[in-house]
Amino acid sequence: MKKTLLAALAAGLVAVLAACGGGESATEKTLRVGTLSDAPPNIYVENGNYTGFDNELLKAIAAKQNLKLEFASTDFSSLLGQVANNQFDIGSSAIAQTEERKKNVDFSSPYNFEVMSIQTKDGSPITDEKALSGKRVAVIQATVGDKWLTSTVPDAQAVRFPGYAPALAALKSGAVDAYILDQAIAETNVKESTDTKLKVVKSFTTDVPHGFAVKKGNSELLTKINEGLKQVIADGTWVKLHEKFLPTAPVPDQFKA
Repeated sequence: MKKTLLAALAAGLVAVLAACGGGESATEKTLRVGTLSDAPPNIYVENGNYTGFDNELLKAIAAKQNLKLEFASTDFSSLLGQVANNQFDIGSSAIAQTEERKKNVDFSSPYNFEVMSIQTKDGSPITDEKALSGKRVAVIQATVGDKWLTSTVPDAQAVRFPGYAPALAALKSGAVDAYILDQAIAETNVKESTDTKLKVVKSFTTDVPHGFAVKKGNSELLTKINEGLKQVIADGTWVKLHEKFLPTAPVPDQFKA
């Protein structure tokens, strides 16, 4: 009788523990990473592999913290909502940490800073932000570039796109006069565009940090990402990846080994 009672109590305790969060920890489950496929050198697909500075940095962090990753492509405009509703465990897409976004997701420690550019087709008369007045200008919806354009040149016509590829196509076709985007991606567009000559008209550094996004309250995963980031900065991995993918961008002192 006593043994039966003890067994029943033990079974009940296991059930209670399971109900109270006995799920897999971050190191036990495969973490789904939402990213983009079309924005080199930060986030893109090459030979079926999700790569770029942001994704390779996240892989290095995961290796330090024994985390398993599975990457999937999405639109930038949907990414943070998909992180917030558990469709993805991590968002990796050169995401600028704005106060508005912090209301919906939590961010890792900064791993880079936003450097924006104005891009046009070669031969365009646009030379700076003043020349964007009255023009149709491509931006990625809900990005720093979108906010910068509407606040800096309010009479420009912002043409919003969910991802980088359709925005670039619009610039090449002449559907828009200019394109506001991350400097590294803009420079890659110049190098890789064989059908249309492009140029970077002007670049400007912001104080807005990039971070990996996780669901609000996921402190376990956030701690592991932050600890791994410290490790890849300390051992020089951050600088090596930056030199490989973003060789023309400045290296802030805080990321030097």
